[in-house]
Amino acid sequence: MKSRKQYIDKIKRVVIKIGSSSLTSKKGGLDLDNMASLIKQVKDLSSKGMEVIMVSSGAMAAGFEYLGIKKDPRKTSDISLLQAAASVGQVELMKAYRDLFLEEDTKVGQILLTHEDTTRREQFLNIKSTIRNLLKLGVVPIINENDTVAVDEIKFGDNDELGAMAAILSEADLLIILSDIEGMYRQDPRIDSKAEMLSFVEKIDRDIEDSAGGKGSSYGIGGMLSKIKAAKICTFSGISMVIANSRRENILSDILEGRDVGTFFKPRPGAKVKSVKKWIAFGIRTRGSIIVDDGARDAVINKGTSILPVGITGVNGKFDRGDTLKVMSADDVMIAKGISSFSSDEIKKIMGKNEKAILPRYGGDMCGEVIHRDCLVVFENDR
Repeated sequence: MKSRKQYIDKIKRVVIKIGSSSLTSKKGGLDLDNMASLIKQVKDLSSKGMEVIMVSSGAMAAGFEYLGIKKDPRKTSDISLLQAAASVGQVELMKAYRDLFLEEDTKVGQILLTHEDTTRREQFLNIKSTIRNLLKLGVVPIINENDTVAVDEIKFGDNDELGAMAAILSEADLLIILSDIEGMYRQDPRIDSKAEMLSFVEKIDRDIEDSAGGKGSSYGIGGMLSKIKAAKICTFSGISMVIANSRRENILSDILEGRDVGTFFKPRPGAKVKSVKKWIAFGIRTRGSIIVDDGARDAVINKGTSILPVGITGVNGKFDRGDTLKVMSADDVMIAKGISSFSSDEIKKIMGKNEKAILPRYGGDMCGEVIHRDCLVVFENDR
């Protein structure tokens, strides 16, 4: 059995993402007993010198309970109702956290984010600074999606990806995703009682992705697929990740002591990815894509080169200079993301041409790299 202890022993800062199933009771509303248990464990980690950041779901479920609405948020299509419930519920959720942490003589701070907040570099850095300063003050940051305004996040998102982004923003060593299942299984354990649970995932390959599926619990919006997406973000960024059951006794201390609980995802070996490249890879929404030929693909992956016009065979979408693009191979695999030096219209004019063909017709300004290697994040070697 592969050991996770060599990675766990190096951890000094951890993000704990708590799913809705861990925060709500079967009757609806907040499960204060389970919240109190987890908060005591967080306090224990802090007492041992561990820095903890929390990412919490549960606002909409708390809002539905407070407003007396007897519906399942997952089955409610009224976006304005969901936004209103999230607005009310966020107050109730943070009140519960504040009161429970106060019993442990610990202060908390709230950070509400949308994906859009991470797309601007300055704001991305400001969020990092806020988290860092809260930790210096001995405050536990509690992060949640701003569901009152983030319509896309309510309809399609899940806090698993937010947990991964929080791990990047806080420069954490580990993300723990707490849910209502023991870990990741080869098959759905709710259907197959003999389903095999994975203890240690060396690499997220096609088999792992194919094993992830199905819906989450009654108050969750995502399932295992969103957790695998979070794991890919973390492991690429050199961050370990664990999926575990929040209701297992002493779950946090067991994980941080390196015990074989939950599913552990091994971080990518080698040097850590620079902050700016993490931002390019995961902080910015892509506005389009380019397709490169096999020669350009090989040069980008194995030689660390920039992307030149001559290697581009296609352009998808309409984008401007400075937008972030997906870089696709000829067989439709995303191999990289990067910030484009040219617009989509400009690339269409010069793609497939070398400098000698571009210079006399368009001038020297159109002879540069389409995506410079310093603004390019390559994924292929980790797939």
